Amino acid sequence: MKFLAAALLLALAACSAPLKPAAFQNTGPNFDPIAFFNGHVTSWGVEEDRDNQPTGIITTDCVGTPNPAGGITMVQTLHLPGGGTQTRIWHLAQTGANQYQATANDMAGSTTGIVGGRAMHWRWTLKTSPGDPLANVTMDQWFYRMDDGAVMIRTVVTKAGIRLLEISEQFEKT
Repeated sequence: MKFLAAALLLALAACSAPLKPAAFQNTGPNFDPIAFFNGHVTSWGVEEDRDNQPTGIITTDCVGTPNPAGGITMVQTLHLPGGGTQTRIWHLAQTGANQYQATANDMAGSTTGIVGGRAMHWRWTLKTSPGDPLANVTMDQWFYRMDDGAVMIRTVVTKAGIRLLEISEQFEKT
């Protein structure tokens, strides 16, 4: 019975409507992810576990270059807690008014980001173990453009609807 109740709660939580970026439509300054990530961008952030306890520092070094067909390719070097590094290669293009599509070398499929004023939201699947789709996790990300031009990104990492960790990072053009 407890299992059934827990399953029902998870199903209801999955059906709840997420906050839409349109809630930020008139908050300006508008966020343009292609313009922001074109060039050299760095970040500093912190990971927190399910108990909201800090578990490590993450930094990134990103270089975005324009694509001849439009959009950008961004090479992002992530410096992970524990000393490891990972390279993520993003391809980002605008596909409509306030809409962007992205792929990455460690992403399952693609994602679509919706911009509203200073905010953008997208959700995508990170392949944590190539060839094993059961090991994938969901990355739910909100981007917020600050008045000083920096961008704050909040990432919630989940597996089967269960929050595993959160990452808060500030990205700045250099």
